Amino acid sequence: MLLAGEEWTARFAAFQREAWRLETLPQYLMPQEAEEFEAFKGGARTDPVAVSNEYTERLRRQVAQGRSQGRVHVLARPLSDYLRFEFHHYYKAHALAGEEIRILDVTNRPNPLEGVQDFWLFDSSEVVLMNYHSDGRQISREVFGGDVRPFLEHQRIAVEESVAFEEYVKGLGL
Repeated sequence: MLLAGEEWTARFAAFQREAWRLETLPQYLMPQEAEEFEAFKGGARTDPVAVSNEYTERLRRQVAQGRSQGRVHVLARPLSDYLRFEFHHYYKAHALAGEEIRILDVTNRPNPLEGVQDFWLFDSSEVVLMNYHSDGRQISREVFGGDVRPFLEHQRIAVEESVAFEEYVKGLGL
């Protein structure tokens, strides 16, 4: 089953304990980010402490309710322009709002999740595959109907092999 619109956003309202994502691409080409991304490349910066939007407010509510949201982004240096933008414009504000963000840097080491595609995992029981073109343009979101155990193992490996975002960005000048 493909997910869009309200069916997709309902996943974030309905999960009970944890929503968790694996990201594997060096860029995500989202039309709604294009203007901000160009401004970032031109030198514009935001204050992550001042960011308040629907996403960060939802994160704060979830944390207050005892529900967690997290992600691990698998990457290799040098960081793409998009990753520098994502780190500065989104990850800093999202971490301050309570999202548990981690980085799995596979520069100069084997990728323990080679070939694993992006996905969301809700309450360790539902997987939504995030389908992208190789350049980062989203194709679709698709509910996975099979055994979730391999995805739980991917999550375990990703968390175990990664470091906290705040630790990773120390000294990067973002």
